[in-house]
Amino acid sequence: MSKRIVSHTPDNLPPVTAGRRERLAELGRKPDNEIDTSDIPELTDEQLRSAVRGHLYRPIKKQITARVDADVLEWLKAHGKGYQSRINAILRREMLASLK
Repeated sequence: MSKRIVSHTPDNLPPVTAGRRERLAELGRKPDNEIDTSDIPELTDEQLRSAVRGHLYRPIKKQITARVDADVLEWLKAHGKGYQSRINAILRREMLASLK
């Protein structure tokens, strides 16, 4: 028997059927202690304290062409290899700061 691998992204998720919507509503109405979570045991307090959020997150990279001032580029390159990664880190830091 051959298995077909199915892959979804947020852009191509299948529609939520009426049956699935009703099943989710049923689960939402159940008290937590009635939902079988034996296949996914709860995390201990220690595990929750030491948890690291997003450490497996790998954002999708997109290639772009950008024009930067020559002195800015020289400054970035002066710090050694990885100047494009440094540009990304600087932009990410600014993006996250603006979201706070």
